[in-house]
Amino acid sequence: MSTPEGNVTQTVRVPGGEGRGVLLAQGHCVRVVDVSGGQVGDLFAVSLADPAEYASASHTRAGIAKLFPQPGDPVLTNRRRPILTVLADTSPGWHDMLYAACDPARYASLGVTAPHRSCAQNLAEVLDGRGLTLGTVPQPLNVFMDVRAEPDGTLVSRPASSGPGDYLAFQANQDCLVVLSSCPMDVRQISTGGITPLELQVYPAAG
Repeated sequence: MSTPEGNVTQTVRVPGGEGRGVLLAQGHCVRVVDVSGGQVGDLFAVSLADPAEYASASHTRAGIAKLFPQPGDPVLTNRRRPILTVLADTSPGWHDMLYAACDPARYASLGVTAPHRSCAQNLAEVLDGRGLTLGTVPQPLNVFMDVRAEPDGTLVSRPASSGPGDYLAFQANQDCLVVLSSCPMDVRQISTGGITPLELQVYPAAG
């Protein structure tokens, strides 16, 4: 498959509500694709040189002085080093960096009593499959999630406005494991049209 950024060498479908990961060599790229449109995803990246270093939305916010990353912006780690760089964005551009990953405690606080998948669980399952563990759940880059700060300081979450095939592309600044969770949140309407798949497409850098 040919794209403006390069030839896709690996495609990984992320089923709705689940998580998947891809290994990304330094200099290689990945597209996060909203397959059907309107689906939020939690994006994580973990350094392969030292898994104690990982992408951090809070460090990225401070580093780029923005609430939403744009092409050309780095995604910084908890050690304030670039791990990914945003290359392109065909979506409306809303990618939240304020909300933590959903977890069992979040669903319990919303009144959910039955077992429910979460982005924290999805991350743990992917890491476990690679023989990795983290002592914490990093604050993710919530791709396609529309959260805005109002003038009075309140946060308003709107349903995702990304369309079918919209994508956010990144280049790796270091060897890393990129994990994407198709967010299973269905108690608050952050995704539209139900919980649907996302896709990871890996390709070498153009040129």
